[in-house]
Amino acid sequence: MRIARFISQDKSIQYGWIDEDRIGTIQGNPFGEYRRFEAKQKLNEVKLLAPCEPSKIIVVAHNFAYKSEKELTPPPDYPIFSFKPSSSVISSGEPILLPPQSQRVEHEAELAVVIAKKARWLRQEDVQDAIFGYTIANDVTARDLEIRDGHSSRAKGFDTFCPLGPWIETEFDPSDAIISCNVNSSMRQMASTRDMHFTIDRLLMFISSVMTLMPGDIVLTGTPNGSSTLEAGDVVTVNIAGIGNLVNPVRVAGN
Repeated sequence: MRIARFISQDKSIQYGWIDEDRIGTIQGNPFGEYRRFEAKQKLNEVKLLAPCEPSKIIVVAHNFAYKSEKELTPPPDYPIFSFKPSSSVISSGEPILLPPQSQRVEHEAELAVVIAKKARWLRQEDVQDAIFGYTIANDVTARDLEIRDGHSSRAKGFDTFCPLGPWIETEFDPSDAIISCNVNSSMRQMASTRDMHFTIDRLLMFISSVMTLMPGDIVLTGTPNGSSTLEAGDVVTVNIAGIGNLVNPVRVAGN
């Protein structure tokens, strides 16, 4: 099932479920108890928002082998992660804003795990129950600032640097799905989730040994090789087979 957040015709923000080209409202909390109503409204008549409101966004680094011009850099021995603030989240269709502090902002296409319930010290047998579903993310990063600072807090933390959406797919199989990223008409990234060094189970077990995961939290599972610089006027499309497309134009902040 596809779960979305949207602005309804009466301007209220609601959760909904998608049936082909229509959307129905959800009464209650989709991360708890809820009731679905018939999908009567046309999907193209509502504005979709980011599909959840995470308390934190955990960003896994180096989960795909990185191929440079000179050598193949292997993934680390254990998951390495950082964070994005919730204020960086935008929906599909909203613009990525290039900040004046950076001259090298790059896209990073990623599969995002949406957490279902409060989770700490997950065991292998408990992981699937802790997953609500999956969505698409673009881990936008100011690469020059990341290199200059020696860490990624500022580089990944700008407003609009975490496009999410367009919805959460609760029946997605993450074992072998193609992740791709196009900038305008140019393919920049493509890989399968089977190429991840750490499986989603291992990532969630490791992360939950450090911190408590909460309903609606997001774990970005790493990006394939090929991230590249974005320029004003670009349109970035991240596709994950079985979920859909996350599309965002690129603008200069303040314009």
